[in-house]
Parts: sequence; structure tokens; C-alpha cells
Amino acid sequence: MVTTRDSEPDVFRAISHPVRRQMLDLLAETDRSVNSVASHFQMSRPAVSQHLRILLDAGLVTEQRHGRERRYHFVPEQLGPVWDWIARYQTFWEERVARLEKLLDKMDP
Repeated sequence: MVTTRDSEPDVFRAISHPVRRQMLDLLAETDRSVNSVASHFQMSRPAVSQHLRILLDAGLVTEQRHGRERRYHFVPEQLGPVWDWIARYQTFWEERVARLEKLLDKMDP
């Protein structure tokens, strides 16, 4: 399992790779099998499985067996630490946008 010092899943590491973010986008649409996910990438099925394993270890996806097939389900709630981190900077952007709006209002004849 990919963990931080506090033994919590390392969501940031899991989403650091663009392929894994694309996989989450696919899984946000619907649950998918490994083969279905792999069909969207030009990489081996074992490579896709490795990426899915990292997402699984971080708690971002769950895995359920259907016969011989494994289906993956996205768990968006696990992105909470990312949201919390980004929210710390929300005020920064809100202030910048407000200043830009004021500047644009002044420039509008």
C-alpha cells in the first residue's frame, strides 16, 4: 500500500501520474474491467494493472470480482485530502479574480 508517514493512503502520489488521472476520468463515467480500461491506453495490460493497483492502494478505486473479471469503481470521496489542500488557496484565487473584475470594470467605457 502506498502510504504517508501517518499511514494514510497517499492520494497525491496516486494522482501524480497523468495516466492514473485519465483512468479516474474513465472510471468516473462507469465501472470498468481491466480490459476496458486498457483499451483506452497504448500500454500493456500488466502496466494498466500496476496503475490500477496504485489507485486501489490509495483508496481511490475499489475492485470487485465478477467471475474471472475484475471491475473497478471510482471512489471520489477519497479525493478529500486533495480538495482540502486546494481549498487553502481558494481565497488567493478569489481575491485575484475580484481584482481583475474591478480592473475590467474600470476599463469598460
